[in-house]
Amino acid sequence: MSNETSTLWPFAEFAANLKPEDLPDDVVHAAKRCLLDWFAAFLPGTVEAPATLLTKAMSDCIGRGGARLYPGGQETDARTAAFINGAASHTVEFDDIYRNALYHPGVPVISAALAIAQARGVSGDKLLTGIVAGYEVSNRLGAAANPAHYEFWHTTGTIGTFGAAAAAANILGLTAEQTMHALANAGTMAAGLQQAFRADAMSKPLHGSHAAERGVTVALAAEQGVTGAPDILDGPVGFGNAMCLNGMAKEQPDWAKAAETLGSDYLIKQTTTKNHAACGHTHAAIDGVLLLSRENGLTPADVKEIRVGSYQKAEELCGNIHPKTAFEAKFSLVYCCSAAMLWGSVRMAAFAPERLADQENREFMKRITLVTDPECQGNFPALRSAKVEIETTDGRVLKHYATTRQGDPDAPLSDSELEEKYRELAGPVLGDAEAESLLAAIWGIDRVDNARDLVGAPAQAAQ
Repeated sequence: MSNETSTLWPFAEFAANLKPEDLPDDVVHAAKRCLLDWFAAFLPGTVEAPATLLTKAMSDCIGRGGARLYPGGQETDARTAAFINGAASHTVEFDDIYRNALYHPGVPVISAALAIAQARGVSGDKLLTGIVAGYEVSNRLGAAANPAHYEFWHTTGTIGTFGAAAAAANILGLTAEQTMHALANAGTMAAGLQQAFRADAMSKPLHGSHAAERGVTVALAAEQGVTGAPDILDGPVGFGNAMCLNGMAKEQPDWAKAAETLGSDYLIKQTTTKNHAACGHTHAAIDGVLLLSRENGLTPADVKEIRVGSYQKAEELCGNIHPKTAFEAKFSLVYCCSAAMLWGSVRMAAFAPERLADQENREFMKRITLVTDPECQGNFPALRSAKVEIETTDGRVLKHYATTRQGDPDAPLSDSELEEKYRELAGPVLGDAEAESLLAAIWGIDRVDNARDLVGAPAQAAQ
């Protein structure tokens, strides 16, 4: 097979040839929003395990290199930065989503892009361009592979490897042929099993680590001439046959169709920005509980029962009715809906130890049920919906059908709402002044001469 006939070739050509001047203004703005949202989700993860433990585990790699770790600004190499930052950005469950791909693109793509951009000292507009390349390639591959791929595989760890490779290849200035080989090797290194996040473990953030670091590695390798299998997507024992065929799909994904709108329809503009610090499959239900509670002036004492109907994956992944840890609670729809009713929000504070142990919350959770609703299931994965019914103690039945989630492309957070989320999450880590400095730098990233300058405010905070 020649490189040009590979199903990867259109993706490689796009990623290799994309330049800052090619990006429309609305795409640049969308990329800045993604970078800002990545920092919002990432910074609180830098001071929690597993990122803190990984920093200790990789201490021999710290102290040299052009990339940076946060919040202290320590120097390290690009691969180590991508690995640690990939975990940190996927820890507190506040990271972005491309819903058609069942995928968190910012975790692998921005972790890899920022690491390689800082290591090579490239400009901010080149960093943004790499981010766009990574989002566009991986969003399309993920949408083509799913929903069948998601039965067993964690898209952020698998498809994310392609996205990280595309971003790194663009920033390194690789040719289309080199980029194709980077993507080919990304395909054979793609990994991440869903079983890893059906237990109280640190494995799920490590999927982000792996994808980001592998993407950087295969791009650096391709720069030096390391080749990959051009038919890794559609070969007889390639990615498609091995990882996208099961009871839900009878034939391989249409990889050619996935590439058709590259460069004309920018999917980065369809990014979902989370408004709750929990698994995205809980969000529509949380929105419904908050809306009915607010519109009807409900207190917990007014509620006899809450019934939630959603899609099968929400029940499968978030059906835990006895969560014991913060991680488990973030994947418990009944916990999240109870938190929404009792405390009026499902942000970081909802998963603090004292709230995990709160007996009123534990008792209220018993009033909440979750089932799979046929209509919600039929609309999945294009829509992440939930039907919420609240039966009150005085006999009323209040209903709301959340056809989408707040923060989805059809109900986006405004720039000011995104800034509010960032300040809430970044402020406690950096301090308010440093957080504001970094915020201004992110909005002006396309005018920054060196991506290493993004570490200025966090480094000051650590002194």
